[in-house]
Amino acid sequence: MAAMPATSSAASTPCQAPSPAGLGLPLLSSPGARAGTLAFGRRILRLRLRGAAAAAPTGHLFLGFPKPQRSSIAAAGDVTAVSDDYVKSSPSSSGYPNGSMGSSSHEDNQSERVAKMNQKSRDSNKMIKICDKLIGVFMVDKPTPTDWRKLLAFSREWDNIRPHFFKRCQERADAEPNPEMKHKLLRLGRKLKEIDEDVERHNELLEVVKSTPSDKIGAIVAKRRKDFTVEFFNHLYYVAESYHDEPEKQTELAKLGNDCVDALQAHDDTTGSLDALNAAELKLKDILNSPSVDAACRKIDDLAEKKELDSALVLMLSKAWSAAKGTDITKSEAKDIMFHLYMTAVANLQRQMPKDIRILKHLIMIEDPEERLSALNDAFTPGPELQGDNVDTLYTGIAHVGKSYCRCIL
Repeated sequence: MAAMPATSSAASTPCQAPSPAGLGLPLLSSPGARAGTLAFGRRILRLRLRGAAAAAPTGHLFLGFPKPQRSSIAAAGDVTAVSDDYVKSSPSSSGYPNGSMGSSSHEDNQSERVAKMNQKSRDSNKMIKICDKLIGVFMVDKPTPTDWRKLLAFSREWDNIRPHFFKRCQERADAEPNPEMKHKLLRLGRKLKEIDEDVERHNELLEVVKSTPSDKIGAIVAKRRKDFTVEFFNHLYYVAESYHDEPEKQTELAKLGNDCVDALQAHDDTTGSLDALNAAELKLKDILNSPSVDAACRKIDDLAEKKELDSALVLMLSKAWSAAKGTDITKSEAKDIMFHLYMTAVANLQRQMPKDIRILKHLIMIEDPEERLSALNDAFTPGPELQGDNVDTLYTGIAHVGKSYCRCIL
């Protein structure tokens, strides 16, 4: 059985960018750029564990879409489908051939308006086909919200397609006789709109960060901490992956992501430390407002039992005791009280450690080899474990001490 002092002077995924074959999305081609981006991806995963795993994307979401071909039969009223020879040889309304007389301004304007109308109609039909294609992709090929976020981050054309897509979803839902399909179309439009709004916010924040010097990113994090979510870092990663043919941009975005992660961790560490100090200050005030020394010690004991006695509070008690003994203004009784409270807190903090660690620390502090060997034999001798005011009596087995020693060494 070893007599242990109650106090001691020695107390102390990666995310993978999408490459759907149907849309022709490319993967990274540069090993160096990929390594940098994947390293950033691993940092995102570590950030997820804490919470805590990407602006103008250049991947092309719609590379796989077929280009609409003009029909060989011109639509009625489409003057652009009429040959120049026919226009020159046909008589005009005045009786003269068109080849010998220039067309009137009215006829030119009318032809231009008709041509614009036809072009607008063709563009509208083309956009409808693109939207229908995308609806199929979002509902069948890539049906999960994660897939949607990746595709929107990779797309160059989504800003142009966005209003037409949601309008087309509503049109198809209104015309759909099947209630189940109607519900799916409405749900797709609603859910994708929510994700699209998130992606827009991520792009806006990404533009702000890109325009900010690296040493000033911490100020952006402090101001907009709630916007630096895991989803934002995923988006930044997807955007970096979309620059498959521009390794320099990939490296630049990967570095930007790492700078953001560093600033975020520094901010969270500082904020966490401040929160701990504020909580410790409140606990210290409550202890000092006790009616007696015994009541103050009981409060410290209660905090220890509730696992609320931390190193921040012990540090504050130590500073309070040092400040009291370092001045002649404070009465000697007050100095003794602060020292007693400090030692009580240290003893309780030590008792929160595993007893094997406490025994090892006690043995290491003994300088005389014979005395250390005697204390080691006492530690391996079974007996009652007692907790005293200044000394605790503990014992353990050699196997437990060996494991604890390995933990200390490692």
